[in-house]
Amino acid sequence: MAIYKLGSKGDEVRMIQERLQALGIYLGPLDGIFGGGTEAAVKNFQKRDGLDVDGIVGTATWGRLLGGEPLRPGIRLQSLDYRCLALTGSFETGAGIPDCFAGISGDFDGQGISFGVLQWNFGQGSLQPLLKRMLTEYPEQSRAVFHNSFDLLLSRLNGGKAELMSFARSIQHPVRHFVTEPWRGMFKSLGRTTEFQRVELDAAGNLFRAARLLCGEYGLWSERATALMFDIKVQNGSISGAVKESILSDFQTIPPSLGEEDAEVERMRIVANRRADAAKVRWREDVRSRKLCIANGRGIVHGIPYDLEEQFGIGQRPVAA
Repeated sequence: MAIYKLGSKGDEVRMIQERLQALGIYLGPLDGIFGGGTEAAVKNFQKRDGLDVDGIVGTATWGRLLGGEPLRPGIRLQSLDYRCLALTGSFETGAGIPDCFAGISGDFDGQGISFGVLQWNFGQGSLQPLLKRMLTEYPEQSRAVFHNSFDLLLSRLNGGKAELMSFARSIQHPVRHFVTEPWRGMFKSLGRTTEFQRVELDAAGNLFRAARLLCGEYGLWSERATALMFDIKVQNGSISGAVKESILSDFQTIPPSLGEEDAEVERMRIVANRRADAAKVRWREDVRSRKLCIANGRGIVHGIPYDLEEQFGIGQRPVAA
């Protein structure tokens, strides 16, 4: 199973906090962020229950704390596209499902507001279509989120870009550029709805198709390979011709004696390392850690431990036609 420790974020961390709070051990916010307060509470629980006191929620602590509570129920029933989007979104936002679909930032980059798992934004005009679709196709769910602010948001979306950007800047801190309440909370709630997640999934469709084409180019067939190529499309945009030549050359060094699954992993590792080598020096190791985490099926990215099979249902299985 996944391991939760200092720096972890997401739905399961919130579940841990809720249970510790119910036991009277944790008094902090239920924010899904495994900080020092959560770690201290976990240690107190472990000490109370005779467990190893390390502040880490692994198999034993999870079982004692939450019993048979399942991790990410039904994740394997979701489409592979959804699972890949959630994984890349978790890398991008540092949050698990569903909060990875609700990442939000303000005008620090001149884009007004950026929102969603892939940070669609007002400045480039990529966020407006998603919000308009949500508000018009799912008005009941949208009104349940925005209430009296629904009509205001819709009118701004239907207005000109200058008016929309002015509105976006009016609901955030003028210097630190974080979206203020109640708008921040409303947008976060929107991203947690299954309806808006469906809108986000459709908006990422071209990236998924491109990822599958890349898998075909490199002879890759697994779910993890699809996740790898999708993450490359999102984080890096493409694989250049020169990098492709290096990758294909490296493929020739893979021992033919390797089994099909082991050879697939080796090919993914080569793709991961070659694409990382081609990244700007500033981002190179970040790219490498993300890509190798996917290639290996587990790893640590931005201090957060990942197990793709357990957390996202992404395994070394062939992709269904």
